[in-house]
Amino acid sequence: MPGCASRLTRPSRVLQADASSVMDSQQRYYTLSASCPDGVGIVARVAGFIAGHHGWILESRYHSDDEDGQSRYFMRVDIKADSLPFHLAEFRARFRPIAEELQMSWKISDSAVKKRVVIMVSQQEHCLYDLLARWQSKELDIEIPCVISNHDTFRGFVEWHGIPFHHVPVTPDGKEAAYAEIRRIFEEVKGETMVLARYMQIIPSDMCEAYPGRILNIHHSFLPSFVGAKPYHQAHQRGVKLIGATCHYVSSQLDQGPIIEQDVIRIDHADSIDNMVRYGKDIEKAVLARGLRYHLEDRVLLHGNKTVVFR
Repeated sequence: MPGCASRLTRPSRVLQADASSVMDSQQRYYTLSASCPDGVGIVARVAGFIAGHHGWILESRYHSDDEDGQSRYFMRVDIKADSLPFHLAEFRARFRPIAEELQMSWKISDSAVKKRVVIMVSQQEHCLYDLLARWQSKELDIEIPCVISNHDTFRGFVEWHGIPFHHVPVTPDGKEAAYAEIRRIFEEVKGETMVLARYMQIIPSDMCEAYPGRILNIHHSFLPSFVGAKPYHQAHQRGVKLIGATCHYVSSQLDQGPIIEQDVIRIDHADSIDNMVRYGKDIEKAVLARGLRYHLEDRVLLHGNKTVVFR
């Protein structure tokens, strides 16, 4: 059919993202991610500390961002775990004086420790199905302690995978109680990241503030265009030639949180809203999976309402 090729996502881009983020699964490594006021000698201090303890740097990325005269430096460093003579607790203790001197915001994680991801969903299944398929195949090597939904639709599917399912209805008069229950479950299962896999409810401000940079959403639009509900309908009315999806952190302002990943596909005047929704589902799955992977691998550093993403 004429024009079909133009609707395909660019495979080279997807492959590049996967190749840059996947490391030998048999090789354990620590990931140091940090930001601090920019200045001379930051890389030398950090690399010198690692080298001084015979640490082997596997990958390193750096970026300087100057906004409103406030220059800030960002870094991400992968260190071969068995090259160091100590574990993370001692690394943190030894590195802390340098971090304090550099006024650094930092964290270090262990690739051998799986991140705990709680998935939330409503009644659209495509992102949930995709994430569980990637989890089952170990492409996303994570723990999924539970799935939470405001509908009971996917209980059987989720429990077939051996994952606990929690049905928490959200009614106009019971929203406060519902989100209190969601927070209770999230804390009880020791969740680290919450993923809104087409969870079609607005997260309350207090919950956003409780988990900054820990709640990811997939929005079926190329933000900041067409925020809110029915973006494909809005796009169709405007006669756009590109539609896309955006993975972003959830903030108290609807669909305004820091953007992690985006992509688009081309459409034309002959495409109906149903066609746009169908094309969009494919891109939503890919963008959410990439954004979640970047987050889990500590490749995303927040900078106000922006992100630095070391792909």
